[in-house]
Amino acid sequence: MDQQTAGSSDRLTNSTAQSAPPPATPRARSRRRWILWILIVVVALLILFAIFRPHGASHKHARGGNMADSNVQPVAVATAHTGDMPVIFQEIGTVVPVTNVTITPRVSGHIAAVYYQEGQHAHKGDELELIDPRPYEATLAQYRGTLAADMAQLEKARVDNARYQRLIKQNSTSAMTARDQEFTVQQLEGQVEFDRANVHNAELNVMYCHIIAPVDGRVGIRVLDVGNYVTAGQSGGLTILTQMQPISVIFTVPQNQLAEVATHLRESGELTVEAWDSDNTHKIATGTVKALDSQIDTSTGTVRMRGIFANEDEHLFPNQFVNPHLLVTTLHNALLIPGNALQTGPDGRFVYRVKPDMTVEVVPVTVGTTDSTNAVIQKGLNPGDRVVTDGVSHLRPGQKVSIPDTSSAAKQTSDAEQQTAGQHRRHHNGQQSSDAPQKGNDPSSPADTGTH
Repeated sequence: MDQQTAGSSDRLTNSTAQSAPPPATPRARSRRRWILWILIVVVALLILFAIFRPHGASHKHARGGNMADSNVQPVAVATAHTGDMPVIFQEIGTVVPVTNVTITPRVSGHIAAVYYQEGQHAHKGDELELIDPRPYEATLAQYRGTLAADMAQLEKARVDNARYQRLIKQNSTSAMTARDQEFTVQQLEGQVEFDRANVHNAELNVMYCHIIAPVDGRVGIRVLDVGNYVTAGQSGGLTILTQMQPISVIFTVPQNQLAEVATHLRESGELTVEAWDSDNTHKIATGTVKALDSQIDTSTGTVRMRGIFANEDEHLFPNQFVNPHLLVTTLHNALLIPGNALQTGPDGRFVYRVKPDMTVEVVPVTVGTTDSTNAVIQKGLNPGDRVVTDGVSHLRPGQKVSIPDTSSAAKQTSDAEQQTAGQHRRHHNGQQSSDAPQKGNDPSSPADTGTH
């Protein structure tokens, strides 16, 4: 058995030796080395061609151009121009009625009638309320009776006095009796005057029972209704009558503006003022100012002015808070730029001016009057100068800028709108044409009915 195993091993060794390849010769190894070097050279040539090919220079120039374009800052500009600039002072004010009357009773009594509706407009002389006049009418009648009796006694005393004066001339009576009669006449004359005063006072009380509107105005909410008892001079009154047309606005002007306002007020006699709402976004009415207070309020450093408004639409209401815009004067041929072009720096106000080579420079300016839109430039710019109004956050002196062409964008927008309108019209016409055959095939249409 060991012999068989040994024989098998010998056979396996012989077969392995026969199947192994013969060793490579030196000539074959040299050929493979040359092929490898040729492949390396070809790959190197391809890499060099890719790096140094001609269009690489154009890409380099393009990249350089893009970097140059990134340094150009797009901005919006406006041109400095001359024009008229109104000098307007914006103040704070309150609507105050020219006349505001608290209707109070002048006699005591019960309210017999109310002749007005709350909130209605009353005219001067209209009767508003009635206080029961019967007690005062009775008093008036009593005083008139007393007056009539005293006048009769006065007439009798005058007749007696005339008779005594004739008798004393005839020495038929004593002088003392005649003199006493004269004093009696004078006493009764005084009594008659007293009675007349009582009658006049009673007539006034009867008249005061009829509460009359002293001015034209709007009646407010009434305090007491019919049947309530009121006393003369009662606090709170019966109602409030407020004059609405015209109406005034009281506002204050700082003392540093007083000289300019007073000068123009004396020259023109009146100034125009506009009342704007509390948000200062909507103009309510336009009026005039003719009155300036006589002294400055030391606690606020301001002086009061009163503006008068016709208030025909009654948009101004008593005690309403408004923003008066006082037009002091108008500057003619002033150099104007938009207000958003002004910048503030360590040295004061300045603007960015665009030079002809499309670079910007910093120009210090002296600013005059400003409003919500424009600013007056007193020094630093000339008419026709272009100043930057938008895009100033990254600007520096000498930087290149570009001005976008807004006209082309507007034209594109207009073309797009026209194209959209044309599509809508074509769609509408196509829908009508598609509906026409359906109408012809409808047996219930008028044409078909007529045919049948």
